[in-house]
Amino acid sequence: MMSIESPCILICSIDEKTGYCFGCGRTTAEIAGWLSFTPEERRTVMTGLPARLEQVERKPRRQTRRSRLAAGRSEQ
Repeated sequence: MMSIESPCILICSIDEKTGYCFGCGRTTAEIAGWLSFTPEERRTVMTGLPARLEQVERKPRRQTRRSRLAAGRSEQ
């Protein structure tokens, strides 16, 4: 069986502003159609991924309970 090259890093969430995945930089259409793309189509998409990932606005880390409690203590 032939291996299919994929940029997926299992961080699957789409940036609402750009439409690119936070993990790999592909669009939802590219992710859905990836298995049907020719090797050349995949390489073309992969060539543009680094530039796309620079445009993605990283999600802020979720505030943990510990950090909320620490912030509350420092305000007192």
